This record gives sequence, C-alpha cells and structure tokens, in this order.
Amino acid sequence: MFNKIIKRGHRKGSKSVSNETFVTVNHSSVANFESQPPILSPLPQPSPIIPKYEIQNLPKFNDVPSSEKLNLFIKKTQLCCVLCDFNDPSKMTREKEIKHRNLQELVKFIQSDSSKINEQMQENLMRMISINIFRALPPAFHENTGSLPDVGEPDEEDAWLEPAWPHLQLVYEILLRYIVSNGADKKIAKRYIDHTFVLKLLDLFDTEDHREREYLKMVLHRIYGRFMSHRPFIRAGINNVFYRFIFETERHNGIGELLEILGSIINGFALPMKEEHKLLLVRAMLPLHKPKCVALYHQQLTYCVVQFVEKDYELADTVIRGLLRYWPVTNCQKEVLFLGELEEVLDVTHPAEFQQCMGPLFRQIGRCLTSPHFQVAERALFLWNNEHMVDLISQNRNLLFPLILNPLEKNLRSHWNQAVHGLSANVRRMFEEMDAHLFEECKRQYEEKEARAQELEEQRELIWKKLEAVAAGSGVMVN
Repeated sequence: MFNKIIKRGHRKGSKSVSNETFVTVNHSSVANFESQPPILSPLPQPSPIIPKYEIQNLPKFNDVPSSEKLNLFIKKTQLCCVLCDFNDPSKMTREKEIKHRNLQELVKFIQSDSSKINEQMQENLMRMISINIFRALPPAFHENTGSLPDVGEPDEEDAWLEPAWPHLQLVYEILLRYIVSNGADKKIAKRYIDHTFVLKLLDLFDTEDHREREYLKMVLHRIYGRFMSHRPFIRAGINNVFYRFIFETERHNGIGELLEILGSIINGFALPMKEEHKLLLVRAMLPLHKPKCVALYHQQLTYCVVQFVEKDYELADTVIRGLLRYWPVTNCQKEVLFLGELEEVLDVTHPAEFQQCMGPLFRQIGRCLTSPHFQVAERALFLWNNEHMVDLISQNRNLLFPLILNPLEKNLRSHWNQAVHGLSANVRRMFEEMDAHLFEECKRQYEEKEARAQELEEQRELIWKKLEAVAAGSGVMVN
C-alpha cells in the first residue's frame, strides 16, 4: 500500500469539493499539492522604509470625539512604525514607553471598535504590523556557540529571547484580533494577508524565542481558519519547510509548532481522504522520523500520524512499514520513542491491516526484545501491557509465537538486566496460558534449533583443533 500511494501521487488529484469547518477543519479546497505551482521562497526584500516620525505623546481614543478617531488611529499606527533599540536598555526609554502605551491603545481599539476599521485604517495597520514583525533573525544557537547543528535544542537558559518582545507581543495581539475580527472586511484583509505575508510568517517560525513561535502558531492557525482560499498554499508552504528540514538542514526551531497546526488540520480532513492528504503522510510525516533531533517534536509528530490512522484505518499498514523503514539502528533513545509511537498506532489498527505487516513488525520487535540496552528491551516488553495488542497477537499466534518466543528464551538465559529478565518471564508465562500446546511446540522447536547450533559450534571447534594439530606437526606457526 505504501508503494501504491507513492505511485498514485503522480496522478492528477481529485477535484471534488468537501465541506470545511474550524477549528476541526474540513477542507473545501479543490487544489492539491500536485496541482499547486511550486512555492519558491521570496526573493530577499529590501528593509522596509521606516518613516522619520517623531515619537510624541498622543491622546487616548476616549479623549477625542468620534470624528477624529480615524486620524488618531492613523497617527498611532505611524508612531508604532518607529523601531526602538532594545539592545541597549538605556537608549530611547521615553520612546519605548510611548510606543508601548500606544500599542496597548490599538489592541483595545481593535477589540472594542473593530466594526469601525475602514480600508485606510487597515492599510496603515498592516503596514505597521509588517514593519515590526518581519525582520532578519539572529544567527542560530549552534552558529553562535560553535556546536554541531544536530545536538538538539538549546536549554531554556541558553535560548535567545527577542529583546523587543514587550512591543512585539502587543503587535502580535493586534494581528490576532484583526484576523478574527468580524468587523474587518475579509476581501480587504486578503489584500494584505496574501501569499507573500504567509511565506514571511513561515520564515519567522525558525526563531529561537518560544514565545514568538506560540504567537505565530496562533496567527497562522487563525489565517487558515478564516481564509479558505489560502489553505492549500499554507499546507504546501508547511510541507516545503519540512522538506528543507528533512533533506537539507536538519535544523529548524519551529517544527513542533507547525506539526501542532497540522494536527488540527488533519483532524478535519474529509472522508474519503484525498490522495493529496495521503501524500502528506508519506512524503512529510513519515520522513520526519529520520532526523536525529526527532525527540524535539516527536510528541506532535505521533499525534499527527495517529490522526491519519484514525481517519483512514487502511493507512495503518503504510504507517507501520514507514516506521520500520526509518527504524534507528544505533540510537537507543530514538528506538524507545519509536516503540511508544508504534504502540499508539497499533491501538487504532484493525486486524486486517495488522495481518498485512505483522511479519516484519514482530521481527523488529523481536530484535528490540534482545537489545543490550535495557530501556529498549523494557519498552518492547511493555507492549504486552496493551490489551488490544495482546488480542491481535492471540488472533495470529500461530505465526507470531515463534517470532517472539525465541527472543524471550534468549533473555531468560543470557540478558544481563534483572528487570528485563523478570518481564520476559511474565510475557513467556502469558504465552503459555494463551495456548499451552502451541507454546510447547514452539519451545521444542527452539530447543532443537539451539541444539543444532550448539552441535555446529562444536564441529567448528573440532575442525579448528585438527587444523592446529596439523599445523603444529608441520612446524607452521599458528596464532
């Protein structure tokens, strides 16, 4: 089924229209990834021309008559276009306070008088927002410290925090209230919240400041919910971020937040699921298991993957085979994460789909059971605490007992960790109670296999001794 979905991806997607709602989103877009033109990162834009506007005190909205509020709103947005220097706390203290106060005024005005925002006010407002939030991000943490880019996320104390956040937070609050406002004309808003605006927002997700990423997540989510025509573009833009992260950089600070947005989007996919959405799983979700830093976003990734299987149970085979494809070989921490995700996927897997992949799946679980790393072996043994998985094994015990009993016997004979030894004994006892006759047959086959292996080893040792004796009689040195 995995290859089938890949092949289908080269066909033209369906043009059927489905209903959408928000926050649980159903997609009405008729476009798909294949029909979308390739999204290219915008060419570097020159820095915005910031007006030479003197910071001065302005009256509050409540202190002026309604006829003057339009002009006062424009003056306040122009004042807030001036960027203050936060690198030096002693500089521009008066200007910072005035701008902060005016930003707070704008937040309250949009929240309470949104119906009075006309086109001219929206233009000035969006210009102010763009000048404040769209900026060059500082070098990444590993570039500043000289550490390798795959060492993971910096600690909370070491992470860079935006010094201008007192102003930026208020600007994001203004943007959020503007997007969800019923009074602002959606057609006018689409002129400013366009594809270029969305791409610039996606670029900002790479900031190291977790506070800004949270606001960006809320903003992009609201844009996705309100502007239905932008939905295919937003999904494609997020995919492009994933592709660049997986296949080029393996370094991005906002993968977890983007996956949280996708989790809500996937939850609203209409059924039957379109090929475009299945390709999202195969080309983005599953390859996201490959990077070494998967632990930073694994919780969100697992939620998205399980959402796919819950939506379309036939995708369980595709997901499980995808996990096996990217299964770590030398990274034990990743193996523990994969086993946890595998349990969640199996929890929503139907028996028919389980039978399609149970052979390679339990051969991998058998290798995990005998892992010398005790956490991997323990996590694999904990799978038998899941009642649904035990039921699936019981229904297919004729094939699965031999694959699992051999690793259990090896653990009981030779594993160094006592906890793994005890858990292996418990699982072995469970198998014996499940089907005593089959258990004895599998045990007999295992003992015969071990006896043959022991006999071959003894024959090998005997041959080597004969060779050493012949070499010694001929006067040849043997190491």
